[in-house]
Amino acid sequence: MNQKLRMGMLGGGKDAFIGAIHRHAAFMDGLIELCCGALSINPEIAKDSAKSLFLPENRTYLTFEEMITSEAKLPADERMHFITIVTPNFAHFAPAMMALDHGFHVVIEKPIAFTLDEAKQLKQKVEETGLMLCLTHTYSGYPMVKQAKQMVKNEAFGKIRKVYVEYPQGWLSKLSEREGNAQAAWRTDPKKSGKSGCMGDIGTHAAHLAEYITGLKISKICADLSILVEGRMLDDDGNVLLKMENGASGVLMASQVAAGEENALKIRVYGEKGGLEWAQHEPNTLIVKWLDQPAQIYRAGGNYADRLSSFATSNCRTPGGHPEGYLEAFANIYRNFSRTLIAKIDGLEPTEEMLDFPSVEDGIRGMAFIDNVVASSNSETKWIDHTM
Repeated sequence: MNQKLRMGMLGGGKDAFIGAIHRHAAFMDGLIELCCGALSINPEIAKDSAKSLFLPENRTYLTFEEMITSEAKLPADERMHFITIVTPNFAHFAPAMMALDHGFHVVIEKPIAFTLDEAKQLKQKVEETGLMLCLTHTYSGYPMVKQAKQMVKNEAFGKIRKVYVEYPQGWLSKLSEREGNAQAAWRTDPKKSGKSGCMGDIGTHAAHLAEYITGLKISKICADLSILVEGRMLDDDGNVLLKMENGASGVLMASQVAAGEENALKIRVYGEKGGLEWAQHEPNTLIVKWLDQPAQIYRAGGNYADRLSSFATSNCRTPGGHPEGYLEAFANIYRNFSRTLIAKIDGLEPTEEMLDFPSVEDGIRGMAFIDNVVASSNSETKWIDHTM
């Protein structure tokens, strides 16, 4: 291709948090440009937001239906290549299905849909159309997370035995949804968020990270969910015991009422020969621990190509010692998706490194996790199968 990929955006207007994050991430590598958008359900906000982003009036839409049908009528060298959907959970499925039906690739916020059935329908549509769907599980975009995954895959630690993953936040320690906090309002509303609050919002990130790094699927769960802030409608705290498909055991904790915490995502994985530790608060560092030798510190950076995997170095943007964080991890998701799409448009085979981004299959596993965690918490049975 001798031009940028054209992106249409659904949601993400000036009153939204995540839309700007997506745009910064998408634009970081110069592979993508914003060509159109339906940026808010509020017509005035949609128009003002589009104007501030220098979108032309004829590519400023007020509904996703209008955007998709109008873009599909444009010449191939003008219409959007893909749509990025950054709306609340309940507004994911319909635009994603419509976009796929009209020949557009999809990038979508997690969780992928409102229900597991919707997620399965999206997978079927992806398979029918041969189009791409990328799910923005951001934390898998960090270089040292990718390094951890490759070390486990290469059996550096032997058989994996134990996984600890935790994601404590404190921002919902008060009843913020009734104090004018729009982000809290929809995330704690079962009509907009789904059947789970905390576990649907951040527990799915923790579960995905555990499966991504270990390469193992969660096979059984035993969950306990709580509503600790009186008056809240959905869980704001939870603990889950895990069994992985190889027999390894695990513990997953997610809480949005851990007062004083920000986004303290952390994972530890242990095998027969050693283990690893990674935390989002210090994302450029991977601590590697050995049974019979001192611990090692691995650091992200483009100048460490002689000791890091190609999956890590291909997602490093600067020399070691120059901090890369959340935006860069987000951008790595978009870059890998974009490079894969460009390769396919050019009739080339994408590399394994390009294909390293979350897909519709990860979305299905996330929705199944939500369903099964809620079912386990509501059940008197100790263990339930993690089915889909």
